[in-house]
Amino acid sequence: MKSSRGNLLIAQSGGPTSVINASAYGAIKEFISLASDYKVYAGLYGIEGILEDRIIDIDTMDKNTIESLKYMPSSAFGSCRYKLEEHDVNEEEYKKILNIFEKYNITYFLYIGGNDSMDTANKLNIYMNKIGYDVNIIGVPKTIDNDLVETDHCPGFGSAAKYVANTCIEIWFDINAYKKESVVIVEVMGRDAGWIAASTGILKSINPNVNQLIYLPEISFDKSKFLIDVENAIKRNNKLLIVVSEGIKDENGEYINKNIVETDPFGHKRLGGAGKHLRDLVKKNITKNVKLIKLGILQRCAIHCASKTDVDESEMVGRDSVKYAIAGYSGYMTAITRLNNDKYKCKTDLVKLQDVSNRVKNVPLNWINEEGNGMKDEIINYVQPLILGEVNPFNENGLVKYISVNYTGINKHTCGVINF
Repeated sequence: MKSSRGNLLIAQSGGPTSVINASAYGAIKEFISLASDYKVYAGLYGIEGILEDRIIDIDTMDKNTIESLKYMPSSAFGSCRYKLEEHDVNEEEYKKILNIFEKYNITYFLYIGGNDSMDTANKLNIYMNKIGYDVNIIGVPKTIDNDLVETDHCPGFGSAAKYVANTCIEIWFDINAYKKESVVIVEVMGRDAGWIAASTGILKSINPNVNQLIYLPEISFDKSKFLIDVENAIKRNNKLLIVVSEGIKDENGEYINKNIVETDPFGHKRLGGAGKHLRDLVKKNITKNVKLIKLGILQRCAIHCASKTDVDESEMVGRDSVKYAIAGYSGYMTAITRLNNDKYKCKTDLVKLQDVSNRVKNVPLNWINEEGNGMKDEIINYVQPLILGEVNPFNENGLVKYISVNYTGINKHTCGVINF
């Protein structure tokens, strides 16, 4: 690897995951291993914090805390959902970021996040190239939604899939505890792509008799067909598990929950209510014995059920992103390429940020059954390797390790303390 020629800045953005810090850990450890005179900095609260000069020197963190990052859930350096406008609309923000880069001698910038984060990284890369500032920018993938294109899968997805699938297995056991008819609806995350809901198709690999229906954004939701699906399923078995993505839409492309009005800075509607809509349909038309479970943020940061494969791959993309940046690459995302399934193996590759930004990778339609309410075996082959392996995040008292990350910082009026 080439020697570094300046400092590294890393930041995290978007929804937290169980393993986003493993990528930060990998990047920090890789850069430190160069044993150069240059530093690693972290921007608190993503690009929003960088604009406010909320920058910390990793040297101010003790070694034990740095080592703990690998198994620390959520975003250790904070996150944001901040939309960076085009530079020809609001160049002042870009100038602020440029000033921060110059102030801290940043020649490498890693932005860890999902679709919107890759858009931010791409915009920054375009601007820095335009003005001729020498900085190498690499996007580091992270999203439980698994909807980034040009990568086989995304760090964070494997652990979320593991948590949701195991939760559904436990729910299925609970459903079968009583003789009476019982329907349970589980609403999971997934705005435009149904990867998390689809991953629960793996349940049939342990019990082919699980009576399950799955509804994804990839297939238009039809109320009449849904009620027929449920009636037929209950005829087969009076116990039924339904898994639904929060982002399912009708034939007109409208979210089935018509009452959503709030949006985030990127214009995305703040979803919720798909499961309630389905529960109300079942309760009104079929049976009163129906319950709704909305997993919400529980599925994002469940380190107690994380996949070791996911943790290790997240660290790998962090380390390799540093290697790519120092090798001179800029304007790319570090993607994961699956080499085989039989003896699962993967490696990283580079893909252009401009080919990733503002695009969505959907669940392949040929992986969805003909009825549009379940998954074929392809999902088992895809998900199974990604959920393997265990991590032990527990203290001796049986509780997840609580880590307090104290930032005494280099900039006392902008840097504070984040407690986890």
